[in-house]
Amino acid sequence: MNSTADALAPVLAGLREVLSGDVLAGLGDAERAEVLRAVGEVARLVDAVTVEAVATADVEFGHRFGCRGVNELLQRVLLVDAKEASMLVRAADRVRRDVNLLSGERLPARWPALRDALLDGDLSVSGLVAATWPLERSKYRIGEDERLWADGVLAGCARGFAPADDTAAPAGDADGQGSGPAMTPEDLRQTATVLAMALDPDGAEPSDRAAQQSRSLTIGREHGGVFPIRGNLTAEVAAQLQLIFDAFNSPKVGGAPAPGVSFVDTDTGEADAGGDPFNSDPRCVIDPRTPAQKRHDALAAALGIAARHDDMPRLGGAAPTLVVHVDAKDVAAGSGWSSIPGAEGDMAAPFSVAAHTACTGAVQRVLFDEGRIVGISSTDRVFTVHQRRAIVARDRECLIPGCHVPASWCEIHHVTEHARGGPTHTDNGVPLCWWHHRSLGTSGWEIRMTDGVPQIRGPAWWDPDQRWRTPRPTHEALGLEHARTG
Repeated sequence: MNSTADALAPVLAGLREVLSGDVLAGLGDAERAEVLRAVGEVARLVDAVTVEAVATADVEFGHRFGCRGVNELLQRVLLVDAKEASMLVRAADRVRRDVNLLSGERLPARWPALRDALLDGDLSVSGLVAATWPLERSKYRIGEDERLWADGVLAGCARGFAPADDTAAPAGDADGQGSGPAMTPEDLRQTATVLAMALDPDGAEPSDRAAQQSRSLTIGREHGGVFPIRGNLTAEVAAQLQLIFDAFNSPKVGGAPAPGVSFVDTDTGEADAGGDPFNSDPRCVIDPRTPAQKRHDALAAALGIAARHDDMPRLGGAAPTLVVHVDAKDVAAGSGWSSIPGAEGDMAAPFSVAAHTACTGAVQRVLFDEGRIVGISSTDRVFTVHQRRAIVARDRECLIPGCHVPASWCEIHHVTEHARGGPTHTDNGVPLCWWHHRSLGTSGWEIRMTDGVPQIRGPAWWDPDQRWRTPRPTHEALGLEHARTG
């Protein structure tokens, strides 16, 4: 038997004993937390053994066991996936100690202080990779002395010893350290990034060139009615997109104008007092979308705003306009399929897409006779900029309760459909965010206009009474106007 393997036998026996029966189920909170702390240390030491075993092996180690390399061998003996095996191999490369060909002695590791922290169980494998990756990108633009200094700082952070006031002092100097909590892998990555920026100020340009070369955006083929998007965004584009998502989806950004929106009973004229007594949903969920779905809808709204912006380049002499094809018989039936012309042929879409698109744009009717165009007519359904401003000033945000997307970002919905004689007039237009406009026909929300004032009737789960209610700013309902003039 291998004596090194035998030394691990008591550890395995102890872990199996802990897992036997219901030992863990009977723990109190304090003891459970202590067990997790101890298991974390055990897990880090086990990973350190794995990394050191790989780091001290020669390049033919995996081949001698019939594997393509060490990565495949680790997948088989550790029963891990390729991603986890790759991280272990990467960590082994960072702490590997090459052998001096003349003396046979092992040379210091490239990251000696971090290696010591790993072998002591103070640093995880993911923490080691996270701490070294930002600096490894700089390669030889960072000198050896600077790299070793950063190695000491990061190892100190991993052990819970953060440099005190003098950040120029190497972290290995006990006099220059203060105690603190050990850093997580993400903390170490951020700290290493700061160090890399300081030690390699010229590295931004080659990094940016590499980012520019790898930037991409690809729309995949349709599957199940959706199209996958894949790509790499540069930092500023990703940040701008995230800001757009935050602006649309955060309740703290661009929310309702102070002091908010209340509902006025159309029968009594009295404002509802406090909270939302009409929401019978025990979860109080008005918007059931997931965060990912909200980001999709925010992107859809942003694209719509961008398409109609004055600075948008023209396409065929006009703004880039979404075109949806639908047969007249499907329009009459209110159901069926529509198609959207694209670079790779027509894309099938439900009829509701055509109805949604037509509500906010122009409708052009093209009459065919055996393939020949025999007639063209156009009906403009677009609210003018002046009408939009008036509707925005009146309603301020998406009309659906609980949705605080500013009206200036919304689409203007024809309350009475244009096809049914509804005019493109402020008395017939209300702001709806992209999603609530897109889902209005199936969501259970209803909208009507009474003397030019919009009213809402919510679904039964939200308002069991199913009464029409008028959303109004609370200045009047709370008597603030009287207070100002009194």
